[in-house]
Amino acid sequence: MKKMTVFLLVIFLCLTSVLVGCSNTEKVEQTEDGRVVLTALITKHALTQELSKMKWLQEAEERAGVEIKWEEVSADWSQKKGAMLAAGDIPDLIVGPNAITDAEFAKFNGLFEDLTPLIEEHAPNVQTMFEEKPELKALSTQREGEIFGLPKYQRFWPETATRQFINKQWLENLGLEMPTNWDELYEVLVAFKEKDANGNGNPKDEIPMDFSPTGTTGFGYFQPTVLLGSMGITIGDGSGTGIFVEDGEVKNFLVDERYKELVSFLNKCWEAGLINKEVFTQDYTKYQSVARGDGDTAKVGYTFGWEVTDRFGITLAPQYESMAPLKVSADSAEELSWSYDYNNLNYGVNLIQMSSQSKNKEAAMKFINELYDPEVSMQVLFGSLGTNISDNGDGSYSVLPPEDIEMDPGTWKWTTTWADNGPMYISDSLELTLGSDMQSVGKQTEPLQQVFESLDKEKDVFPGTFIKYSDEDNNALSLANTEIMNLAMAKYSEWITKGEIDSQWDDYVKELDKIGINKNTEIIQGYYDEYMSNME
Repeated sequence: MKKMTVFLLVIFLCLTSVLVGCSNTEKVEQTEDGRVVLTALITKHALTQELSKMKWLQEAEERAGVEIKWEEVSADWSQKKGAMLAAGDIPDLIVGPNAITDAEFAKFNGLFEDLTPLIEEHAPNVQTMFEEKPELKALSTQREGEIFGLPKYQRFWPETATRQFINKQWLENLGLEMPTNWDELYEVLVAFKEKDANGNGNPKDEIPMDFSPTGTTGFGYFQPTVLLGSMGITIGDGSGTGIFVEDGEVKNFLVDERYKELVSFLNKCWEAGLINKEVFTQDYTKYQSVARGDGDTAKVGYTFGWEVTDRFGITLAPQYESMAPLKVSADSAEELSWSYDYNNLNYGVNLIQMSSQSKNKEAAMKFINELYDPEVSMQVLFGSLGTNISDNGDGSYSVLPPEDIEMDPGTWKWTTTWADNGPMYISDSLELTLGSDMQSVGKQTEPLQQVFESLDKEKDVFPGTFIKYSDEDNNALSLANTEIMNLAMAKYSEWITKGEIDSQWDDYVKELDKIGINKNTEIIQGYYDEYMSNME
């Protein structure tokens, strides 16, 4: 009997040992050199190279003691995300600008990890960031106190993402003056279309006007909605769903008569053949390539973009000039404005988040912490030390020109690293000399500076990046916005290409009210008032 007891005890211990071994193996997958294996998904720019080629990233993983199996997504993220969240099957980490939104944190409650305790225990770089920039902690914190997603701060960007450019060489070729209002712009665009503006002997290969793909879910950068500034509307951060603030009142330009006037002007341009016929079907890559012309022959006369070399390439960039805001007409007395995007360009929400089901949370947090080291963040934004950035040896750094002399700096950045799409903290104390494109974009913003200097940033700028909604209101806003934008974006393209805005406008406004556009505005007004009160 005693022998039997000992035998059973031995069997029990052996089984326990096997089970524990299985459990540990299942819990922590490791590489041969002892690094923890994580899974991650990143939403990256279409230009961005494979992550395995990024030296800075490999080094960050090694320092954190992890090896990451990356899934790289450059298109159709919204469709993929919907299926993934519904199934509740997500990787350890998800990276990308607002790749997972506050509304989705609320909708898929419990799917994402509250990072607060992990930050306190394993992320000194994140703690330092929050101490130096308290607004970044506020930006990351939900109304109930959780931190599901971490932010970015990239510091160097100007007040706006969008500049309007015109081909000054075409103006000179045709003996035209720089337009100062919509009427003059129209006449210039007609001349660009009817005459051989680029001087190559073919009067039919010019595209007078082009703007970036609009999509179906909302507006963004490099689109003619910036011309709403001609009538005093200050859009911001692309104003994707139409929200703006005017003298402290939250409004939506989708039901504003001034928006109607802009769309009518664009329809006038379309009917005259002045807008690229593929403007509503081309993707962003095509939009960029068309503006880069053919050799030294430009194809586009007037357009919108970030910076001249980024928009037109190195060869054609000298032909273009950044313009001041346009008046609607010569006798217009409206105070001019423009798109104010500083907050959205330099601050970002939900750049990285962690699955609550991750079996390697400490390891994942250590990797996240690496990304928020200012020297690593610098490489997240501009690329690896040695190839993209020079270490000057005195604690300062300089962004290097592209290795490919035919490539512009903006394309080089987006090709070689995560760029603006990555989580980062560019400390205000970091000494970094910017590249030629960033120095250039500052000069190209100068025609807009008078507007920004006179802009009332408290009463006429919507601080959307910093406003946090309750779960209930987030869901309500999101549901209504889906229907609102489905109707509004379809009508936007229809009215530009087919007209009829005057006869359809009243019914359109009533339908948007029925869907909930005014209710949304009321909800947002309450949060805006609360935010402004807290700022006092």
